[in-house]
Amino acid sequence: MKKSEVKAFLDDKVVRYNHPRFIDTDPIQIPHRYQQKEAIEISGFLIATIAWGNRKSIIKNGQNLLARMGNDPYDFVMQYDSKAFKHLEGFVHRTFNAVDLDYFLQALRRIYSDHSGLEAVFSEHAANDSLQPAIHEFKKLFFDAPHPARTQKHVSDPAKNSAAKRINMFLRWMVRKDTAGVDFGIWKRLSPAQLSCPLDVHSGTIARKLNLLKRKQNDGKAVIELDTALRKMDPIDPVKYDFALFGLGAMEDF
Repeated sequence: MKKSEVKAFLDDKVVRYNHPRFIDTDPIQIPHRYQQKEAIEISGFLIATIAWGNRKSIIKNGQNLLARMGNDPYDFVMQYDSKAFKHLEGFVHRTFNAVDLDYFLQALRRIYSDHSGLEAVFSEHAANDSLQPAIHEFKKLFFDAPHPARTQKHVSDPAKNSAAKRINMFLRWMVRKDTAGVDFGIWKRLSPAQLSCPLDVHSGTIARKLNLLKRKQNDGKAVIELDTALRKMDPIDPVKYDFALFGLGAMEDF
């Protein structure tokens, strides 16, 4: 396909997949339970953190995680202390377990208590055309207290050439506002134009088939290459094409 044909093809797929019915099959359904800004942010961040593997398993374990927090994530985080760890014991999703979750909740409490919340932290270090530097600085702040060495692997770092798929997905949820009501768009200090595509096996495979991506690895360099291609098609809302690329790969086996 010509470039213009690729854009028209993907624009059509965006309309198909950037739709409320998408919510019921995706982990984003869990933060959609909440109305409070902080509850959406915290539940979204935690669900995005465990968003690898089978989507049904992610949703099931995400529901379990929020139930352990009394389905009130902001209050649970702000009140969290060592006594509350009993509510986390036994939680596990793949390699993310209660030990990791314990530190995550401590770090989130510090971010809201001392740094005005997640939006403020990411906004402070954002570049005009990218949030990848903000992810790097966020990780440094997130792990600025004593923590288990094993836990650091659960927050990716673009500065180390990671695609940072899960945290880019979280940022899409928070920053991008769409008329379909899938993404939340509750962060007003950042722009959808700064977002990067949550690159995974599905979106990467389809991007290569459509000649939007040549790099073979799904890493940080591939994210930059794909971002460049998507921004040419829509510089204002480039990651809307995540819906099309993911949908084509995961649901249509394109």
